[in-house]
Order: sequence, then C-alpha cells, then structure tokens
Amino acid sequence: MTDLTAVLLLVALATLVATGARRWSLPAPSMLVVAGVVIGALPFTPDLHVPPAVISVGVLPPLLYASAEEISFRELRLVWRPVALLAFGLVLVSAAAVGVVAAALTPLAAPMAFVLGAVLASTDPVAVTALGRRLSLPPKIQVMVQSESLFNDATSLVLFKVAVGTAVTAGSFSVPHAAWQFLLLGGGGALVGGLVALAVAQIRRRTEEPVLETVIALVTPYAAYVLAEDAHTSGVTAVVVAGVVLGTTGQRLTNARIRLQVHAVYQTVVFLLESVVFAVIGLELPSLIHGLSAGEMMWPLGVVAIAGTLIATRLFWIFPMSAVMQRRRGVGPFSWRVPAVLTWAGTRGVMPLAAALSIPLAASDGQPLQHRSLVLVLTTGVVVLTLVLQGFTLAPVVRASGIALEPATTAREEAQAQDSLARAGLARLEQVADVDAAPEVVVEQLRRSLHARLDHAQALLDEEQSAEHTLMVAHRELRHELIRAEAQELGRLYEERQISDTTRRRIQRALDLEEAGLADEE
Repeated sequence: MTDLTAVLLLVALATLVATGARRWSLPAPSMLVVAGVVIGALPFTPDLHVPPAVISVGVLPPLLYASAEEISFRELRLVWRPVALLAFGLVLVSAAAVGVVAAALTPLAAPMAFVLGAVLASTDPVAVTALGRRLSLPPKIQVMVQSESLFNDATSLVLFKVAVGTAVTAGSFSVPHAAWQFLLLGGGGALVGGLVALAVAQIRRRTEEPVLETVIALVTPYAAYVLAEDAHTSGVTAVVVAGVVLGTTGQRLTNARIRLQVHAVYQTVVFLLESVVFAVIGLELPSLIHGLSAGEMMWPLGVVAIAGTLIATRLFWIFPMSAVMQRRRGVGPFSWRVPAVLTWAGTRGVMPLAAALSIPLAASDGQPLQHRSLVLVLTTGVVVLTLVLQGFTLAPVVRASGIALEPATTAREEAQAQDSLARAGLARLEQVADVDAAPEVVVEQLRRSLHARLDHAQALLDEEQSAEHTLMVAHRELRHELIRAEAQELGRLYEERQISDTTRRRIQRALDLEEAGLADEE
C-alpha cells in the first residue's frame, strides 16, 4: 500500500466515522480514536509511523489557529484569573505529579519522566473544542474551557522544550535556567504572534479578493508558527496569540462575501485535519506497542495510573479554586456543578501526541534516547483513555450538572437580537425615506422585508404558537420548495446551454445563501 493510498483511506475512514458520530449524536473524536485502535489492531493493517514534522508543523498550526479564533477577547477578559491559574499553576502541578508517578511505576528515569509529565500536563484545544461544540454550555464556561486548553498548551509545550533539553543533554535540572527558558520561549512566541497578527491585519485591510483572503487565512498560522520556531521561541504560543487577535478584529477586516468563503474553506480544512488526526492517534497505538522491550510491557498499568493522576490532580486543583472564587464573589453555598464540568472536560488529544512524536531519537552523545518508545506508548494510551472515557461521558456530566443552556434560551436570545436589528434597520430606512434619498418603490420593498423579519422575531419571542408564527413556518417551507424549483430550472437552462457556467454559479450561490438563511431561522 502506497502512502497516498493510505492517506486517502484514512480520510475516507475519518469522514465516514465522523459522519456517523454526528448522525447518532456521539463525540466524533472519541469515535475516531476507537475506530483507529480497532483497525490498527487488525493483523493485515500495516504499521503507521507519522513523522513528527507532519503533525507539529503541518497539522497543529491551523487547528490551533481555528480554536483561538473562536475565543472572544471580551469574554476572555472576564475569565482571565481562573484561566491563568489553570494554564500555569495546574500545568506545573500536573507535570510534577505525572513525573513522580511515572518514575515510580515505569522504567523511566527522572528526566524522561519529567518529559512525559510536560507532554501530558495540558488539555487539548482540538479535542476540547470538538467535544464542546456539541454541548450547550453557558458562554462564560465555554470560553473558560477553550481558553484554558489553548493557553495551557502554550505553557505545557514550553515546559516540554525545557524538559527535553535536560533529557537529551543528560544534565541536571536548574530551576532558574528553566524559568528563564520558559519566559524566553513563551514571551518570544507571544511577541512573534502579535507581530504576525498586526502584519496580516494590515494586508487584509487592503485586500478585496476572496481567493487571496482565503490563502492569507490558511497561511497565517503556518507563518506565525514557523517564524516563532526560527526565532527559537514557542510556535504554539505565536499561533494562539495571532489567532486570538485576528479572531477579535476579523469582522472589521473583510466583507460578508469574503467571510462566507473563508469560513467555509476553513471549516472543511479543520474537519479533515481533526478527523484524520484523531484516527491517527488510534492507529498508532498498536504499532507503538510492538516496538516495546520486555521490561516495558507493564505499560497498561502506567497508562491507567497516569490518567488517574491527571484526573485527580485536576479535581483537587479546580474544586478548591472554585470554592475560593465563589466565596469571594459571595454567591452563596458552594456549587459543584461548574467545577465538575471543568474537571471532566480535561481530555488529552493531538497536542500531547505531537509533542511526544517530536522527542529526539538520540541524546547529545549520539546514543539512542532511552525509553522514547515507552513515552510514546504511555502518551498515546493516556490520550486514547481520556478521549474515550471522558469523551463519551462528558455530555452526561453536563446534563447532570444542569448548567447547559436550554435550546429555548439560545433561541430567545437570538430572537431578541434579530428584533433589535430589524428595528434599527427600519429606523434608518425611515430617515432615508424622509429626505427622498431613494425611490419610494425601493423603500417600500425594503420596509416590507424588515417588517417580515420583525414579525418573525416577535413570533419567536412569543411563548405560545401564534397563528403568525405558524404562517412564518409555512412561508419558510414554501420558500424551500420554490428554491428547489428554481434550482431545477437553473440546471435545465445550463444543460440546454442557454446560460454560461459563470452565470449558473453566481445564481446558484445566491440561492444557496438564501436557503442557508432560511435554515438559520428554523
């Protein structure tokens, strides 16, 4: 089997499993990992070895950037204290706890045990974001979970670089040196990310071509990562900072048409990369196990112990932190709901795997780095265990906590916003009509359209199923039917060569946008 065939089959597998997961309302990352483990264990499946650069350089930057763009800087400012405690304090404590357990239960020496701790210390933004999309968490909790997973990755990977340097050189661990390296890597990465975001923003302000905008959006995370790594700083930190900055200002840089196209392309890229990466995590585990020595075959005990250590450390850090913060805010008796969800959302994913794969093959003296394969197996095993255990049970935990937003709450908030927008549009339209700045027929047509939107918003805000709302539903259904008839006629005109392909594509896009708008209203 050629590499190209394997990649195509992997994409097909990932797409099939992810589609089934969405259809049955199951967490796609967990399903993909399980499918990968099952297929990788089959006797006729060839061993899969993914070069570290493929994941760390080719896959991680766009996934990190897409997750960072979803974070609102305004919301981030409201949760920066708990995020800072989780992204720095919990990462350091988790790395130390895993290092101690790994050194006690596995053949790993202290430097490599510390490397393993640094690898597994952070939650994964790709896994957390993919799992969190299915859950109707309150906005503040969603931002906290995603922000923590992004920023603690930056912390963890900077710590990982320091740990690997110690393990490769077989040197002694120096706290002042490690702290200086930490600040240099993290601060330098943040600076590079900010400069890249500033440069990209200036370019996008002067660009009106959708294709160029799409290319810029795809290249930006790679530019931030590569420039930061070339400057011997943290590429992950640079990508995260660039994504947060551009995600906050992106609406002011482009027009609606460009935003639609860039969003569609990025969604496709992210879906394919996420799907393939989670499948690779499962596929790699059987082949890694085959490469272990006889003295390393007790790895399952290590996986369970390390996963338990990570969950317990997270539990004993988050609950006291939440109790202190709730007491300071004076919100009454301690509530377990939010801390429980935050604790159980700490899945590991592609980031730890990418870090483990990037561990050098040899030490500074040229000798093979001892127990590198064991670190990979333990990392992959913990990733698989947390994705399956926490991934499949996170939704029940959220439901049991009772903090998930009801669909009616989200719908009502959106209807209120639509009502305000329609009223603002009507007010501006009346100002234009008063000074005769537009033909009356045009003003009247727009007035009817805005009144229809206002009536629709009012109908949604009404708790009872009013006759007006029933009419709106009937209107949407009939418009769907008319759009299908128009699309069929458009196809007929094209098949009979009465219109060009350019005309067909332009009209089809307009129909697609209208149908998408109807779907958003439902």
